[in-house]
Amino acid sequence: MRHKLPPLNALRVFEVAARAGSYSAAARELNLTHGAVSRHMAILEDWLGQPLFVREGQSMTASAHARALAREVSAAFDHIADAAERYGKSRHLKVIRVSVSATFAMRWLIPRLTLFAATHPNIDVRISTVLSTEPALLGSFDLAIRRYVPADGQFQAWALFEERNTVIASPALIARSGITAVEQLASENWLTTETRPGDWEAWLEAAHRPALRAGRTLRFDHYFVTLQAAIDGLGFGIGPFPTLQADCAAGRLDRPFPALSSRGSTYYALLPLDADKPAHMRDFVDWLRTSGTQAGDSPGL
Repeated sequence: MRHKLPPLNALRVFEVAARAGSYSAAARELNLTHGAVSRHMAILEDWLGQPLFVREGQSMTASAHARALAREVSAAFDHIADAAERYGKSRHLKVIRVSVSATFAMRWLIPRLTLFAATHPNIDVRISTVLSTEPALLGSFDLAIRRYVPADGQFQAWALFEERNTVIASPALIARSGITAVEQLASENWLTTETRPGDWEAWLEAAHRPALRAGRTLRFDHYFVTLQAAIDGLGFGIGPFPTLQADCAAGRLDRPFPALSSRGSTYYALLPLDADKPAHMRDFVDWLRTSGTQAGDSPGL
């Protein structure tokens, strides 16, 4: 495959030029002359067989397809730098790359990482997030956390915990509405998410009120946006626990009917079968298993 690689030095200059926005900005960042940057771009454009930059006034700016290429190249360079950092002989800080959905990272994993860092200060856990609309396990990682187990048999998988869903809202909205009975929800705004259809219907079924309907429904594209709307008091939503336990503990959210819950998703930790499993990786896996077990045993679920 080596003969298919473009000139790497020209590729490095291109990534900077596309990110910086112009030849002049790239020249300043790389401590090169404007002419040197231009020559590198000419070499790369010749190799690719198409132009990458267009003239706008006195400047050369990246075209749309050049910006797309630059994003891929930048990610590849980041991966190379990360690999060199992780496998360098003089490296004292150990790195673990975790791929996880945005909501799970923000609401469950990141709030707990300080506990892991307190006992493992020489392990750097780096989180990369994905949206639930991205089903494929893309990118480079040491461990992934998803709400499904791939069927290709390439991962060792174990369940962290199963969520239970219940109604959530800001404490201020709950106090202002004076809500004490499920039927009162009919006069409130309901928050829903395109990527989590059926959450309200499942909870209403579990609460034995399947015919209840909202006074008004506000729909959002991703769940972390819905959560922010709930925190800001825009209405009542359906929230998974223990994932949102930290938000309740901090007073950002509350549950008007904690005893009424429906079955939610199960989160799985996925470890590539062919991945290295050094001691620091085993330490993180053990901590994650323990944290998931403790979360699943939390009261009020």
